[in-house]
Amino acid sequence: MTFNALRPLATRVIDPLADFFIKYEVSPDTVSIVSLICAFFAGISFYLSPEYKDLTLLAGILVVFNSLFDALDGAIARKSNRATPRGDFLDHVIDRYSDTFIICSIFFAGYVSWQIGVVAIVGVLLTSYLGTQAQALNLGRYYGGIMGRADRLIVIIIAAFSGSVYPAPIMGFSILGWAVILIAVTSHITAIQRIYYIWQRLD
Repeated sequence: MTFNALRPLATRVIDPLADFFIKYEVSPDTVSIVSLICAFFAGISFYLSPEYKDLTLLAGILVVFNSLFDALDGAIARKSNRATPRGDFLDHVIDRYSDTFIICSIFFAGYVSWQIGVVAIVGVLLTSYLGTQAQALNLGRYYGGIMGRADRLIVIIIAAFSGSVYPAPIMGFSILGWAVILIAVTSHITAIQRIYYIWQRLD
């Protein structure tokens, strides 16, 4: 992933928060559901943001919280010895719904054409599928490539915050529009990288 360098910083934030939630016996599944709620309202905010410009910033903040809670559920499960296959399954399902809410809302709002949006969401879902398909083939999970989930969330967060300050088009697209285009291209490149990785390791 492009943003692996941020992992040490993220760990310093996530671990104390995980300890706090464990202290008050908050379950990992509850945190996963909260992350989905944040994604849902981020999607609504993105969709309405062309008419209500301040919602672009709110959407970015909600994506930050979606990312935070998505990281927290796994940390809580590991640190409290509550990791289960059911929790892992729920986490992956929620991540896919969250991706769909966030990305589809941006192109539904008209920041890019629906054709570009469809290319982007297909790339995102295919990339995520390949990450777990490696595990289904007994190769272990593989989340390599240039645009993993953390990477695209950071791209969207930066685009939302930047777009709230500078909403004007740049060469035909707003900053959010360019973010979707970037995700559309790099997600398919990542999918090809993962296909190649898996293919090379199959008999």
